[in-house]
Amino acid sequence: MDKATHVLDLAREKGVVIATAESCTGGMIAAALTDIPGSSAVVDRGFVTYSNAAKTGMLGVKQSTLDAVGAVSEDVAKEMADGALARSEATLTVSVTGIAGPGGSEHKPEGRVCFGLAAQGVETKTQTVDFGALGRAKVREHTVRHALDLLAEALSR
Repeated sequence: MDKATHVLDLAREKGVVIATAESCTGGMIAAALTDIPGSSAVVDRGFVTYSNAAKTGMLGVKQSTLDAVGAVSEDVAKEMADGALARSEATLTVSVTGIAGPGGSEHKPEGRVCFGLAAQGVETKTQTVDFGALGRAKVREHTVRHALDLLAEALSR
C-alpha cells in the first residue's frame, strides 16, 4: 500500500479531514492524496501559497514573521498549518515551506524544508529537514513523502 492510500485509510477510520498548505511543493501533497479514488471523503482542500503574498492573504501568515525569519522557517510553517486549519473544514493540516533548488544560501541551503502539522485541540508541531542538494525534483519528492509520513504518524496516535 502506498503512503497516500495509508494516510487516507487512517483518516477515514478516525473521521479526520485533511488540508494541505504548500509552498515549495506547489500542491504535490494534495495531488498525491487526491490521485486516489474516494479521497474526497477525507481531503477538504489544498492551499498553494508559493509567494509570500499568498501566505499572508490565504493563510494569515504574519508579514512581521516573514520579515523577521523569512519564508523558510518553522515559524512560517507553523503559521501556515494553523492558517489552513482555521480557513478550512479540516481537522488535521500539514504545511511545507522550503528551498527545493537550485540555489539557497549558507543559512538556508538548498534542500531545507520546514514542516508544520496542526490539529484541532493539539499544539502545532514543526520540524526542519535538510534533504541536501538533491536537485529540485528529488527535494520535492522527498518533501511529499515526509509530509505523508507526518500525517500517517499523527493519525496513528
